[in-house]
Amino acid sequence: MSMYILILSPPIAFIIILLLSLLLSYLSAFLEFHRKDSAGALTKAYASGEEFKGHRVQPDYSQFFPFAFFFTILHVVTLMVASIPAMNTGSFVIAVIYILGAILGLMVLFRKDSSNESN
Repeated sequence: MSMYILILSPPIAFIIILLLSLLLSYLSAFLEFHRKDSAGALTKAYASGEEFKGHRVQPDYSQFFPFAFFFTILHVVTLMVASIPAMNTGSFVIAVIYILGAILGLMVLFRKDSSNESN
């Protein structure tokens, strides 16, 4: 095996790049700016010189997951139906099964939950 082929093999190239990255990371530590401020200044968040008040709004992801599931169902079914081979009887049946499965999944996703409704 020639030396160039050995160096360009993926495991050897990965190790060489990893070692060069670690060396660069070590050498860049000497270029780091070291401040001589108070001890608390290094633990506070930087907010353009202003006091950082923290997060005021906590996001609620309860509405995100139904949309993500909706997106996933429609796109997976679209990809599956689009990749079915030339239209013949068997392909048509498979496409209809995928579409009916998507409709069933969307009905489950958007069903009304009667147990949570107040009377």
